[in-house]
Amino acid sequence: MEKILIIRLSSIGDIIQCMSVTAGFKNHYPGCEVHWIVRKDLASLLKIDSRIDRLIEFDREDGMGGIIKLALALKKEGYTRVYDAHSNIRSNILKNIICPFGMGSKLITRRKHRLKRMLLFNFQINLLPNPFRAFESFRKPLEKWGITNFHTSKDNWVFPTETEGKCEQLLKNQPAKTITLVPSAAWELKRWPVSHWKKLIALLPDFNFTILAGPQDYFCQNIADSAPGRVINLAGKTSLLESFCVTSRSKYVISGDTGFLHAADLFNVAGCALMGPTAFGFPTGQKMKIFNLALPCQPCSKHGNTKCKIKEIKKCLVDITPEQIAAEVKSSFPK
Repeated sequence: MEKILIIRLSSIGDIIQCMSVTAGFKNHYPGCEVHWIVRKDLASLLKIDSRIDRLIEFDREDGMGGIIKLALALKKEGYTRVYDAHSNIRSNILKNIICPFGMGSKLITRRKHRLKRMLLFNFQINLLPNPFRAFESFRKPLEKWGITNFHTSKDNWVFPTETEGKCEQLLKNQPAKTITLVPSAAWELKRWPVSHWKKLIALLPDFNFTILAGPQDYFCQNIADSAPGRVINLAGKTSLLESFCVTSRSKYVISGDTGFLHAADLFNVAGCALMGPTAFGFPTGQKMKIFNLALPCQPCSKHGNTKCKIKEIKKCLVDITPEQIAAEVKSSFPK
């Protein structure tokens, strides 16, 4: 029997993107056992995936000593295949101890193509897939093992009962024509302007909206106040897993390059992806409409944590108009 180890420790978006591969292992190796090493504070995301037989949580406060201790313990597991989907210092230590030089198991590492990234962001020379679809970047390396079928049943995602109950309470009596908005992002450069969100809501008077965001995203209340009878602001009111659950229950999601965009893609939810300065978060699913201006300066960074390179700040997002998004919603919202 195949015993497979996935190494992906963080971050939220990358873990969600990588979750698209577990079906590939189970579809290709019926009866296989899948283990996953993840950072402890992000493990809740993976607990909804019934195809993961064992979740191994790493506490980053344990430092490198903890990583080495964990690796020595896991070496005894006798993994037949190891997929390093992270490729950083910690994952390199893990895999080199668990299966030195790939001995005793088959090893695949998802490469980060650092030189190609440098050429892209510094010289606008793109030798990477264009667009760079997030899920495909995690699936592609597995073709080496003949894994190409990543079909996932909706029944596979199982949220804890208490999480389901919280979502039921938050979303009760929600009208059928309700859209989930994700206005925030880790970096300001990835955020569609607040004025655009407010205009979009005004252009769609027959729709209701639910906002997902973190506790520090106070600006979301400004958006909600533009139509208090039609907008529920959940900023800071849901845990990471509860927000994940809300996304899975959504009919339509509008988001920039965030973890919840990737969650909507994972759950095959329809919506609009507002792609600005970043390069590696393009959705893969057919239900997600991509809006990207493809300006000469795009993409300019991996995370959106740089300064805009042109005089018109955030032109790549500002010039995606509320009118364009409203028209797309009206033409494609699930009936």
